[in-house]
Amino acid sequence: MNLLIIIVSSTMLWAAPLIFTALGGTFSERSGVVNIGLEGLMVIGAFTAIVFNLTFADTFGDLTPWISLLAAMVVGALLSALHAVASITFRADQVVSGVAINLLALGLSLFLVKFIYGKGQTDAIQKSFHKVDIPFLSDIPVIGEIFFSNTYYTSFVAIIVAFIVWYVIFKTPFGLRLRAVGEHPMAADTMGINVTKIRYIAVILSGALGGIGGGVYAQSITSDFSHATISGQGFMALAAMIFGKWHPLGAMGAALFFGFAQSLSIIGSSLPFLENIPNFYLLIAPYVLTILALTGFIGRADAPKALGAPYIKGNR
Repeated sequence: MNLLIIIVSSTMLWAAPLIFTALGGTFSERSGVVNIGLEGLMVIGAFTAIVFNLTFADTFGDLTPWISLLAAMVVGALLSALHAVASITFRADQVVSGVAINLLALGLSLFLVKFIYGKGQTDAIQKSFHKVDIPFLSDIPVIGEIFFSNTYYTSFVAIIVAFIVWYVIFKTPFGLRLRAVGEHPMAADTMGINVTKIRYIAVILSGALGGIGGGVYAQSITSDFSHATISGQGFMALAAMIFGKWHPLGAMGAALFFGFAQSLSIIGSSLPFLENIPNFYLLIAPYVLTILALTGFIGRADAPKALGAPYIKGNR
C-alpha cells in the first residue's frame, strides 16, 4: 500500500505541468496552428512564477503560489501572442516561429535572472505547493489513502481543467468553430466564422495554459529557476498531445503516462523491483518511453486537416 501511494502521488505531481501544457497545445493545434513553442512557454511561465513568488511572498503569504500562476498565465499568453502574430497575421512558418519562441523564452529569462539576481539562478522560494490530504476524500477507505492523501491540489486542478477543455472543445459553439477552423478554414470562413480571431484566441489560450504548466512545475518540483528548470517537459507535453490524438482527455491520459515515466527516474531507486537498475537507465526512461509511444501511435493519430497551413482570407 505504501509503495502504491508513493507511485500515485509522484505520478500526479509530475503529470500536472504536462497536462496543463498539453491542453494548451491542443487548443492551438485544433485551430490549425502548430505550436512547438510549448517548451518556451513553460520556461517563461516557470521564470515568471518564481520571480513573482520571491517578490511578493511577504505580501500574499500562502496565496503566493496561486497568484504566481496567474502572473505566469498572463506572461505566457503575451509570449504566445508573438507566435500568433508571426504565424497567423504574417503567415510565417509556424515551426520556425515556435523554435523562435523557445529560444527567446530561454534567452530572455536567463538574461533577466542574471540582471535581477546577479547569478545564474534565482533564490529558492519559501512559499511553494506542498503535499496535502484532500478534505473528506482522503477519508475514503483505500481509495482515499491512495489517490487523495499526501498529494497536491494542482494535480486535481489539472485533471478538472482537462474535463473543462473537453467540454469547451466538443460541447460549445466556440469549440465547434475552433474545430471547423482547424479542419477546413475556407468552409468556416464561408459560414461567417472569423478564422483569424479564432486562431488568435486558441494560440493565446495555449500560451496561458503553457505558462501555468511552467509555473506549476517550478513551484512544486524545482522551487527555483535556472537554465535547467524546464528541460524537455514542453516537448514531452507536445508528445502527450499527439499521443492523445489532439483530444483533451487523451492528452491528459498520455500526460499521466509520461508523468509516471518521469517519476520512475526520481523514485525508482527506492522501489524494490527497480532498485538494482542503474540510475542512468531510469533517467532516460521518460524520453525512451516518449519515443516508443509516438512511434507506436503517431501513424494512427489524425491531426487536424489544416494544421500548419496559413490561411489567407478570401483565397478560395
